[in-house]
Amino acid sequence: MTILAIGGTGQIGSLVVEELARHGAQVRALGTKPRLGGMPPGVELVTGDVLDVDFMRGQLRSVSTVFLLHPAVADELTRALLSLALIEEAGIARIVYLSMIGADRFADSPRAAAKLAAEATIARRGLSATILRPNALFQNDIMQKDALMSRQTYATPVGSIGLTMIDGRDVAEVAARELLRRERSCDPLPTETIELVGPESFTGESIVRLWSEVLGKLVTYAGDDLEAVQTAFRTAMPSADAYSLAMIFRGIVQEGVLGDPGAADRLAGMLGHPLRTYRAFAEEIVVADNP
Repeated sequence: MTILAIGGTGQIGSLVVEELARHGAQVRALGTKPRLGGMPPGVELVTGDVLDVDFMRGQLRSVSTVFLLHPAVADELTRALLSLALIEEAGIARIVYLSMIGADRFADSPRAAAKLAAEATIARRGLSATILRPNALFQNDIMQKDALMSRQTYATPVGSIGLTMIDGRDVAEVAARELLRRERSCDPLPTETIELVGPESFTGESIVRLWSEVLGKLVTYAGDDLEAVQTAFRTAMPSADAYSLAMIFRGIVQEGVLGDPGAADRLAGMLGHPLRTYRAFAEEIVVADNP
């Protein structure tokens, strides 16, 4: 049968689709617009909106397993609840839902609250799902490339407690593994939650120390000025989305996001290889900038 990847054309979704295709799965990637560069051979690309109920009923009629990832937009909660209701209506009992670490701790933020409500809906409806709770992704820092290279400044507020960021490719591997495990099971599997964290914790000071070593020049930390961060976000997104994201960073700065002890070791054991490191990611960025 076919695995439907809702959100399968975005940053993480496309990596999940690539992993599934690499394992020979039959995959349909659903996004709101075509993905630049296309999809892997054999992957069916479908353009549409999850808010179109009739369209979604048609898509769900011919699939057996669903990967569910919704963008962090103002109507994310509506999209998540509609998708879950339609998945249940279609009788699909194999789901992998991408949530976020700290969805319960940071539920005063609309971003986190939407994901927490989706998790609660999965539990309340008794849906068979793997809930993935990833920490912040290394790849989010690609947006800082110009500031790092030209001004030697790291601008994301990480705080002084700690943040166990993770490589998006490791997240995609776990998601694909769980989708295939559920797809290949004769019976629906119990619902479980997996926390996805990286192998090391970073503070603002330790991450600029790493970048200084990788770049061979002093990189400074812009600090934990959330007002400045919110102002910067507003150049790339609506003000409400910028404010919601700043609320997440407030939680990171005030409380840190370290994850459960042993989570990284369990994840590496699950994947069968060491987790990717932030240093390796940073070195990839530098090499890509200086081919």
